[in-house]
Amino acid sequence: MKLYSYFRSSAAYRVRIALALKGLAYDYIPIHLLKGEQRADAYREVNPQALVPTLVDERGTWTQSLAIIEYLDEKHPNPPLLPATAEERARVRAIALAIACEIHPLDNTRVLQYLMQTLGLGEETKNEWYRHWIELGFTALEARLAGDAATGTFCHGDTPTLADICLVPQLANARRVTMALDKYPTLLRIEAACHALPAFAAAAPARQPDAQ
Repeated sequence: MKLYSYFRSSAAYRVRIALALKGLAYDYIPIHLLKGEQRADAYREVNPQALVPTLVDERGTWTQSLAIIEYLDEKHPNPPLLPATAEERARVRAIALAIACEIHPLDNTRVLQYLMQTLGLGEETKNEWYRHWIELGFTALEARLAGDAATGTFCHGDTPTLADICLVPQLANARRVTMALDKYPTLLRIEAACHALPAFAAAAPARQPDAQ
């Protein structure tokens, strides 16, 4: 199994966490997003979207982090990354999608590059954009998790799920733009519980072979 990844990509970070939780070995193939390696012809043949992550196994080539994670969860069901009931799965997916579809796309590398390179925004203005969308999403997420009895040690109950896999990389993104996080005690408590697990630690950006 091969994972095309970039150490600071939050989408790739999600897949690395899932692989580590499942105990699955893989070859790490770095794609440096800031150097434009994702746009090279050789990589576009692997993933025409020119995005990371891409997972390649004996059955095919898989893209989009949440689709990859659910594929891994179906193929390797233990430990499960989604809870048992339809209602619980809907809750976990809603939390994950609030991060992966509402917060992350607005702060993606290619969006930030467009803001600076095409629209001419400065570094600090770009960071203000970054912080604005994370704050909007985190405020809603904090309220939801803090006020819901289904929240436990982790986003849902006392074992990590797809929701936690999305939360931890987004918190890492927030710290990269020196965003104050003290308004989100529930998110920080859950993050601390995740970081105590070896799988989350192994997937961290600083632990990747292309970390700079």
